[in-house]
Amino acid sequence: MSDDNLVATIKAEMKAAMKAKAKERLATIRLMQAEFKRVEVDERIEIDDARALAILDKMVKQRRDSAQQYTDAARPELAAKEEAEILVIQEFLPAQLSEDEINTLIDDALAGIDATGMAAMGPLMGVLKPQLQGRVDMGAVSKLVKAKLGA
Repeated sequence: MSDDNLVATIKAEMKAAMKAKAKERLATIRLMQAEFKRVEVDERIEIDDARALAILDKMVKQRRDSAQQYTDAARPELAAKEEAEILVIQEFLPAQLSEDEINTLIDDALAGIDATGMAAMGPLMGVLKPQLQGRVDMGAVSKLVKAKLGA
């Protein structure tokens, strides 16, 4: 596989953060690099842009969950650290989609699926996930899809 844009960009940003002595940013970028390396070793693959987006998306989701738990436990300083990491990771994700854009994609995908009701949920999410990966919280998409399917 050729040198990957997203992975290469993150490597370059790590070097820039080191030079700028941006400790928190550097720590988050190193976490991203470590997760890429873990996946490459565990799955014996070379990460491409699509896989990198999926990994970053998962990292954001994990941090949102952690931040919520810290907030619930009255630990705002730890929640703030998670939120700061989310901001750094999101810099490398595509621009987030609006609800209108998401609904349009859902409608388009639904038109191409030969099922109705909740039977359409799996195939619909299968079509949507590659289009939306890293651009939106998939949990929110799932709720919108369920509402459209009348569940």
